Amino acid sequence: MTRTVGLAAAAALAAMMGVAQAEDGVRGKQASDIVVGFGAIGVLPSNGGHVDAIGGRPQASNSASPQLDLTYFMVPNVSLNLIAASTRHDVSVRGSALGNLNLGHVWVLPPTLTLQYHPFPQSRISPYVGAGINVSFFYGEGGSRTAPVRRVMVDTAPGFAFNAGLDYEVSPHWLANIDVKKLILRPEASVNSGLVHARVNLDPWVVGASVRYRF
Repeated sequence: MTRTVGLAAAAALAAMMGVAQAEDGVRGKQASDIVVGFGAIGVLPSNGGHVDAIGGRPQASNSASPQLDLTYFMVPNVSLNLIAASTRHDVSVRGSALGNLNLGHVWVLPPTLTLQYHPFPQSRISPYVGAGINVSFFYGEGGSRTAPVRRVMVDTAPGFAFNAGLDYEVSPHWLANIDVKKLILRPEASVNSGLVHARVNLDPWVVGASVRYRF
């Protein structure tokens, strides 16, 4: 009896998957597809790390930005995705020996490349998971700073990315997308030309929504 129920459940699951793979009017994902997306992201740092000499905890503010992304499908189930965006963050140190210090702001450009797996490439609602690499370039340091802070530099840093998302096929060429990434990103920073060093555990969540066009 148990075996019969198990076989029936397996058959039902296979049938449901078959329906999902053969929805009427759905083009689905195909090898060599190129998909371009435009949307918005929120970058939400987890914050942490340590500061030499004066102690305290580095922090960076949340930020939002437009985003472009490009996806190439090697086969219907597997794609490469590259995102490009730039966000500005207010940075500070909390609880140091000198109290709370404002360090101004910094811009970050974090191109991220992920390899994505799409289990149901022919479904109108098509989820995916992925993993990849990130390199974050920090620039444009400036803004108001607490004395005696005069100069802040954040080093370019590599990182890792973990990814999950969902595409919804609106038409053969147009898709709606939601996407979440977790970056493991821990750059080094220096204050006043190296007088104080810090390790900044940003590890941000990157949450986005976009409209995509498939060529």
